[in-house]
Amino acid sequence: MKTLIVILGPTGVGKTELCLRLAESLHLPIINADSRQIFKEIPIGTAAPTKEQLQRVKHYFVGTHHIGEYYSASMYEQDVLNLCQQLEKEDGDNENHADAFSPIAILAGGSMMYIDAVCNGIDDIPTIDEHTRAWMKKRLEDEGLPALVEELHQLDPEHWNFVDKNNPRRVVHALEICHMTGKTYTSFRKNEKKERPFRIIKIGLNRPREEMCERINQRVLNMIENGLVEEARKVYSFRNENALNTVGYKEMFEYFNGNITLDKAICKIQSNTRRYCRKQLTWFKRDTTIKWFSPNDETAILEYIRKDQSYQ
Repeated sequence: MKTLIVILGPTGVGKTELCLRLAESLHLPIINADSRQIFKEIPIGTAAPTKEQLQRVKHYFVGTHHIGEYYSASMYEQDVLNLCQQLEKEDGDNENHADAFSPIAILAGGSMMYIDAVCNGIDDIPTIDEHTRAWMKKRLEDEGLPALVEELHQLDPEHWNFVDKNNPRRVVHALEICHMTGKTYTSFRKNEKKERPFRIIKIGLNRPREEMCERINQRVLNMIENGLVEEARKVYSFRNENALNTVGYKEMFEYFNGNITLDKAICKIQSNTRRYCRKQLTWFKRDTTIKWFSPNDETAILEYIRKDQSYQ
């Protein structure tokens, strides 16, 4: 059985360069697992691989979608499964490839829901029709998030108990399901792990907290220097799209609206990125199947992969 190597970690830890070197060493493509890097218009603020990096290693799901397109974790799950099947077939057709236990690819990123969707599966929740999506989008704009949170409390109190009430996407999606199907969002959630036609090994990357804070602060300054302000201006007209409901752009839009200064926006991006980093680590730490390394331990990581039973 083939193996999918999953390399995950918080934003700013140093996944990109390490994964490039690992992919080169193992002769593997990289499957992006960053939910924002799939959008072609925002490479700076999402720290997407550069043209030079994309030339070094074959990448999938980088800059493949427009920020106005709807894309979900369930769609990503199916796309990655289809890709893995295709890659496995291509590998099997390669007569020069004698290793029957060779890996398929490196799945690399920090988007918790996307990684979880591929590794464990996602509930079979109905796809929202365009009418319902447009209607709920307008309601969010007209009525505001607090009103929709209260409506969710009435329609699906069980889901309301644990949903992130500050995340409009999560709240709106649950309401879309309620209105489109006439059933609660909770009724579709089974939380059953799905079988995969490949093995999965997970490698987590982390650094000491102070070092992570310094890296994140500098990373944001580098984004500003590389043109984040100009990039955000170009997509300002799409500011209500879910793709831009993310750290870096929300703060820039506040600046454009005259609510805060540029310096304040930069500080908020740094602070909110550090907060998101902690959220990612909290999520990942629940998974006891992850083997943790420093990104500097490239040799140890390669040894761990090669000692995995897929190489026996």
